[in-house]
Amino acid sequence: MKFIASSSTLLKHLQQIAGVINANTVLPILEDFLFEVAKNKLTVVATDLETVLRVQMEIEAKDSGRVCIPAKILLDSLKNIPDQPLTFNIDKNYGIEITSDNGKYKVMGENPDNFPKEPTADDTTSLTMPAEALVKAISETIFATSTDDLRPAMTGVYFELDETFMQCVATDAHRLVRYKRTDVKGSTSDSFIVPRKPLNLIKNAIPANEDEVTLSYNSNHLFITHGSTQISCRLIDARFPDYKVVIPTDNPYNLTVNRSDFQGALRRVSIFSNKSTNQVALSITGSELQLTAQDIDFSFEGNERMKCQYDGEDLKIAFNAKFLIEMLAATESEEVIVQLSTPTKAGLIKPADQEEHEDLLMLVMPLMLNQ
Repeated sequence: MKFIASSSTLLKHLQQIAGVINANTVLPILEDFLFEVAKNKLTVVATDLETVLRVQMEIEAKDSGRVCIPAKILLDSLKNIPDQPLTFNIDKNYGIEITSDNGKYKVMGENPDNFPKEPTADDTTSLTMPAEALVKAISETIFATSTDDLRPAMTGVYFELDETFMQCVATDAHRLVRYKRTDVKGSTSDSFIVPRKPLNLIKNAIPANEDEVTLSYNSNHLFITHGSTQISCRLIDARFPDYKVVIPTDNPYNLTVNRSDFQGALRRVSIFSNKSTNQVALSITGSELQLTAQDIDFSFEGNERMKCQYDGEDLKIAFNAKFLIEMLAATESEEVIVQLSTPTKAGLIKPADQEEHEDLLMLVMPLMLNQ
């Protein structure tokens, strides 16, 4: 088998899917890309058994065939070859010879029949949406997923579909993010949990533009198609916690602050906080917000004051600064509204400005105040 491909186009497509490959895998063949050549088209597949990514590109080829090529050496060599056509020659023992303008490189491939089979998209329900909507839904929620494998349901993002909206929810029991869009609708009411790793890969592989993305799902797998890129992943088989019961309905005090000023102050003050809790106390009185952090073990202390708008009783409440900083980074609004009630009840963070079809709500649990 022989084919000719552009070095830079091939590298771009391989980098799109290389993130799925694990460094230390049990099956050596999972460290390979599967190359499938047919009718001047090259399809490249990468998998970690849970997630499968495939991309397609135009090439010059007279014949068709399949071969597995070790991913690391192929990527490393393509990164160092300037943009030019490369000729790939594959013999019947899967020996691969790559010829460039000035060089010849040999690498040993593997039998493609040993490459894991992909899941089949049987009995699926589908919906379409702009790529931007999917990428934004992932970006707004993925940071709040849990890393605790003992609670598998929380290690992914919960997709809730309805005939009037799509909603994504993520929580790690200390914070919760709910992102809702009314311009994306399901055909029926449905829900599923998508693991964090494939979501990160989707976010990196799909550009946030107006192109259409198709989501198809059945009871075990999610399939995503965007142009020449296809992604499939196994869904998390677990029950997502009833998140609605933890969202407070009565948080009467509204604190409005400039998002970037608040984020900057939190970053500076949290340097002086206890490294295990990242605790920063907020003291709110009238039009002034004071941020305080201390680490008693090292006699560190940081204080800052900033302007705010606040209607409510004077309040002192503490939060994990790292969580607040991540939540503020997930919104683009110039100002955010923090809804509070007592020092022991969850705070709600909402962007002051949202698109008509979007609704972002973030919840963060308070910490015990250092007296």
